[in-house]
Amino acid sequence: MKTEKELAEFKCKVSEGLHLAYQKLVEKTKKEGGELVVMRDGKVVRIKPE
Repeated sequence: MKTEKELAEFKCKVSEGLHLAYQKLVEKTKKEGGELVVMRDGKVVRIKPE
């Protein structure tokens, strides 16, 4: 069983990994001239990464 400290470190690493993946997705989409599909106020919208 993991300690509280190990769980906190794991959560931090997962969060950092998700943030990095999001940044790469935005960069790639921007280079390709595409759009991102996101949820805003309960509605699905397409946005250009800028």
